[in-house]
Amino acid sequence: MSDMRTEYAKTLIEIGRENPNVVVLGADTTDSLKTSGFGKEFPNRFFNVGIAEGNLVSVSAGLAGSGKVPFASTYAIFLPGRAVDQIRNGIAYPSPPGKKGLNVKLVVSHGGLSVGPDGGSHQQIEDIAIMRAIPNFRVFIPADTVSVSKLVQLMSKEYGPFYMRMARSKTPIVHSESQEFQIGRGITLRDGSDCTIAACGITVQMALEAAEILQKEGISCRVLDMFSVKPIDGSLLEKAARETGCIVTSEEHNILGGMGSAVAESVTERYPVPIKRIGAQDMFGESARDNEIPLLLEKHGITSFNMVKQVKEIRSKKP
Repeated sequence: MSDMRTEYAKTLIEIGRENPNVVVLGADTTDSLKTSGFGKEFPNRFFNVGIAEGNLVSVSAGLAGSGKVPFASTYAIFLPGRAVDQIRNGIAYPSPPGKKGLNVKLVVSHGGLSVGPDGGSHQQIEDIAIMRAIPNFRVFIPADTVSVSKLVQLMSKEYGPFYMRMARSKTPIVHSESQEFQIGRGITLRDGSDCTIAACGITVQMALEAAEILQKEGISCRVLDMFSVKPIDGSLLEKAARETGCIVTSEEHNILGGMGSAVAESVTERYPVPIKRIGAQDMFGESARDNEIPLLLEKHGITSFNMVKQVKEIRSKKP
């Protein structure tokens, strides 16, 4: 098990050594997100603006306009939660000649229901719907620390606004260090012919576990890591739809507007097949101690066992 925030902070320092234009900003959560380590190494390139998320975004936009590469971070519930207007009109809308948006990287932690004890008010399950609807933004949800490191490096080199959402809890390693990550390209982690599970974030490991259970029951299940929610990999999804005939999506987000919706939109236009979306069923979470988080996820059906159940049910609806 490894910690996404620790890997994020480590990678920021690495790219900070390579690129003197990389700057890091926080909003009174720099210790929690571990980004204070960047500030110790590069004190003149580190800014804690306090509990002022709108300013966090606006200052980042100003730094980007000055040629810097800002990484701005706090909890997912606060960003985009408290700063949608600044994100839209301060980062996404202003576009230098020949470019789309400003070069700001928004990286958040504590996404989804697994935030746990902070309860429904702090369990961000709407952010992907918000951010993928804003023009010019690209949206990532990494499954493990390998993904975090590779995607932070990718974002630092690619111009434009990005939103990346990490989990609070420690996660198992899903990808090998040699795995390549590309914008708009999903990853096939396991091949299969009877059904596809398209997952993101902490649910990718659950999908692999579900596929293993199904294999023992004679059902061949393909598993996709759809870390790039926007742009979504339409070609990979169309291939899965054609070859497996049905798709189950899984995410730690409201089923409305999230990765599952992005998958459904893409598949419907390219090659319609039955789709079942697993996630928060348009309802808020609730407080759960760390040892109770699996029970909270189970309440919302975000488990490998529910994936197994949904795969079995949706196969009966294949044309």
